[in-house]
Amino acid sequence: MKTDTERKLRDFLGARTAKTFAEVLGIETVGELLRHYPRRYLKKGELTPFDELELGDQATVSGRVKKVTVRSLDSKQEIRPDEIGRFRRHRTITKVVVTDGRNDLELAFFNQPWLANKLTPGTAALFWGEVTKFRDILQLKGPGTEILDEEDLSEAEIERRARPFRPLYPASAKLPTATIERSIKIVLDSLDDVEDPIPELILRKEKLLGLRDALQKIHLPETEKDWDSAQRRFRFEEALVMQTVLAQRRAVTDSLSAIPRARTTGGLLDDFDARLPFELTEGQAEVCEEIFADLAREHPMHRLLQGEVGSGKTVVALRAMLSVVDSGGQAVLLAPTEVLATQHHKTLTKMLGELAEEGMLGGAERATRVGLLTGSLNAAARRAAMLDAASGAAGIVVGTHALLEDKVQFADLGLVVVDEQHRFGVEQRAALSQKSGDNTPHVLVMTATPIPRTVAMTVFGDLAVSTLTELPAGRSPIKSSVVPAKERPAWLERAWERVREEVGKGHQVYVVCPRIGDDVKNAADEEGEFAAGGEDADAEAKGKPRPAISVLQVAEVLEQVLAGLRMEILHGRLPAEEKDAVMTRFAAGEVDVLIATTVIEVGVDVPNASTMVVMDADRFGISQLHQLRGRVGRGKVPGLCLLVTDSWPASKSRERLDAVASTTDGFELSRIDLENRREGDVLGVAQSGRRTSLKLLSVLRDEDVIYTARHVANSIVSVDADLAGYPELRAVVRSALESETTEYLEKT
Repeated sequence: MKTDTERKLRDFLGARTAKTFAEVLGIETVGELLRHYPRRYLKKGELTPFDELELGDQATVSGRVKKVTVRSLDSKQEIRPDEIGRFRRHRTITKVVVTDGRNDLELAFFNQPWLANKLTPGTAALFWGEVTKFRDILQLKGPGTEILDEEDLSEAEIERRARPFRPLYPASAKLPTATIERSIKIVLDSLDDVEDPIPELILRKEKLLGLRDALQKIHLPETEKDWDSAQRRFRFEEALVMQTVLAQRRAVTDSLSAIPRARTTGGLLDDFDARLPFELTEGQAEVCEEIFADLAREHPMHRLLQGEVGSGKTVVALRAMLSVVDSGGQAVLLAPTEVLATQHHKTLTKMLGELAEEGMLGGAERATRVGLLTGSLNAAARRAAMLDAASGAAGIVVGTHALLEDKVQFADLGLVVVDEQHRFGVEQRAALSQKSGDNTPHVLVMTATPIPRTVAMTVFGDLAVSTLTELPAGRSPIKSSVVPAKERPAWLERAWERVREEVGKGHQVYVVCPRIGDDVKNAADEEGEFAAGGEDADAEAKGKPRPAISVLQVAEVLEQVLAGLRMEILHGRLPAEEKDAVMTRFAAGEVDVLIATTVIEVGVDVPNASTMVVMDADRFGISQLHQLRGRVGRGKVPGLCLLVTDSWPASKSRERLDAVASTTDGFELSRIDLENRREGDVLGVAQSGRRTSLKLLSVLRDEDVIYTARHVANSIVSVDADLAGYPELRAVVRSALESETTEYLEKT
């Protein structure tokens, strides 16, 4: 039997209204309507008769418009209704006299002449504001207004509309906030007691409102405390549901079997450590011990490794892989792109040296092979890589999505390392996990995007988290500067001079652009505009922002500006062999300036690259810019990052760039970045406009709520993983799991 909250809206509101809610807001049930919370509250004064108004009161009155006049404050002339359109940009005062039938009240609206066409004589409305007096005439200061339809003039409806805290809902022209408010009141008046997903014991312990009381107070508050306590309850509920889902996933992971991969002595790991030309940082050593402890368990490791660009995540991951190889297993490193997979393969092979040359002349006595499997390999190379993986000859296999294919098999897959987690879904990881037979492989997820604690608890809540905060010794500092090309064209010219100077010192330079630009037919036509940092003339004439600057456009311009330098381009649409050849030449020092898209964002390591120029830097996110500039300063030479932009001072885009230039602290930048996003973006919800299941909870601000809910969820799931004793909570959790809006959880 369905509960009241599961019933369809048509049972309460009728078929026509229910259809409108479904079409406009996607709301079909009573529960969905009641969880459509007010976006804010309109604070009004108490409904007061005209003859009881007192100076200084914050009051609301109900009356009819008696007279309206509009006057220009510049010319002092009165404006006729048919002339209002001509005075929209003038300073005006609109005076409205309203009456309750016995007394009059005057209202003054500044620079709102259009109100005269709405507040015509005879119109009924509510007005609210501070009661003042001007020339012995009572007025409302800075008045607010709400026009009433004739059908809204019952005493009860006026009382409802004039409540001190009037809810304003996310609405539309087809479904205005007044209709939503009226519909919610009908439902609330018809609703019996509702089943609460938060256990009674938790409600008492956390001093939270019960569900029925909270619904009443969030939609029909009498005081500020009402809606504040109601919102507090619903924030906790949202956190509890999410953390219960994650706690259940952790419980499932802990119930799975994995082959323990305890660290052994006298193997490849010890040989690798002996060859390391540097000391591990304290943070690297601690994280490695955490990982080794996880690998030794009979249940699969599920750990997130986060750290700044250049903090040494690759060394940590390689040591974990070698430990697994020493125990007789294999490790896979899954990368999101072929460029990154190839770079990882080269990096690991170089770091291992003769330890990666098993069966080869010059290989170490104890050695393994590092295989590479990507979609662009020719048939022979592909067969050889698949054979090495299936036979176990390759202890480490690096690859892209090609590793997920059914025909790719492993002899004994013990560890899956996923680089840049946000680019993979749970299904892709599961596909790799299934390649290890009855035992689940251990999983290590890496990201170079620092994640605040609250987001880690939410988005990556079913993973243990390790963080590398130190940079290895020898990393050079990076200085960043904003180049306002439109405001100061000479600064852009100086940027290109600086590029020449760096190349003259024997260093190399990246120039990064937002797009490839193979749709630009004649980039030379835009050279003058681009060189000055200005906007495209045609686009500007049409009032549209110009297209983002492209690799091909910049390359054509720099042929003139940086003539004589060795320049090449790199982007994702080049054939794999060509991309590899370009990067090989750049790494070898045969290219002075590499003009590229964000294909160089992660994994590219060229210690001789000292400078990066990011064109149209305002088109990139804060975290992405931080990732990009991590490509320079990787050697002994200090890094320089120049952020070129057309954005003006005090604009939001300039503020973001100034923030990037002001600090190299990735965690601080991540916090700023996330604060500028919508909640759904923070959680990774698909960018399709669908509702997120988090309506009141903020994963950035509500750390205490999330932490408490996590503790409660762990306590519940530890004794009742299936929530059999908590049927109301189980129903809400099931609904969340079935909803498309929990896609962000699928990232973990």
